[in-house]
Order: sequence, then structure tokens, then C-alpha cells
Amino acid sequence: MPRDARRTAALAVALLGLAAGPLACGYSLALGGRLKGGAEAVEVRLIENDSVDAGIGAAVTAELREVLARRAVPAGRGARAVLTGTARTESAPPSSSAGALLRVVLEVRVRLTVDGALVAEKTARREADHLGGADALEGEARRAQALHRLAAEVARELVVALEE
Repeated sequence: MPRDARRTAALAVALLGLAAGPLACGYSLALGGRLKGGAEAVEVRLIENDSVDAGIGAAVTAELREVLARRAVPAGRGARAVLTGTARTESAPPSSSAGALLRVVLEVRVRLTVDGALVAEKTARREADHLGGADALEGEARRAQALHRLAAEVARELVVALEE
């Protein structure tokens, strides 16, 4: 094989390796997501907190924005699409007979509107166990941690459900 042909072949193999390398590892360039109704950007408004757990609406809002950013869906004011919703928590009966494991439930309902028209309405509900605590403060801290984990799970589920 002539020297120039070998160089060209080597360059082609190197370029293919560079192009395939990120894909083989599970990474790729994000080209932008799209939500139902053809929305390419969305304004995520503060999720209303319809519970006694302070800050859960803000936590769900932050998680929704994070998931959308990871999926390359621009978020911000002035977008044609608007995501609103409500977060609700409840305590479920203890999941162990001794009462050491407590259960918390997070339910989030969101509405996606595009140009003022309702495009989709989705609800996600998750439950998690958490340990009680030696005192009320420790128990509430563990409940708050469980709720924040649930907020991330619910946000992922809702965004996937709203994608086209």
C-alpha cells in the first residue's frame, strides 16, 4: 500500500475512533429535547406545596429544572411552554411492626401548557421508607432526606412522561 494511502487509512480509522469512542461509552452530544406539544423550551414555575413539609415544592421544582437541563431542554421565562404543578406529601403506616421504619409518600401533579393550551397533565407518586430517630429532630431530618430522594425520582418520571 502506498504511503499516502496508509496515512489516509490511518486518519480515517483515528477519526472513526474519536467519533465512536464517546458513543461506545454511553455519552453523546445532546441536540435538544422536545416535550409534548412540540415545546423545545419550557418555563418551570414554582411547584405549589400542598403539604406540611416545608420546601418540598421548591425541591421538586429544582429537580424538574435539573432533569430538563440534563435532557437539553432549555428552561426559562418567556418560553411558549409552561410547567406548573402541586406537590403533596403524606405519612403512611410504619413499614415495620416495631415502628422503626417509617414511610413517607410524595405525589406530584404537573400540567404542561403550550401557548396557553393544556397539552398534558401527569401525576407521579412515590413512597420511601426512612428510619425514625432518637429524637424528633433526627426523625424529621431523615424524613426530609427521603423526600428529597423522592423528589428526584418523581422529576425524572414526570419529564420522561412529558417527552415526545
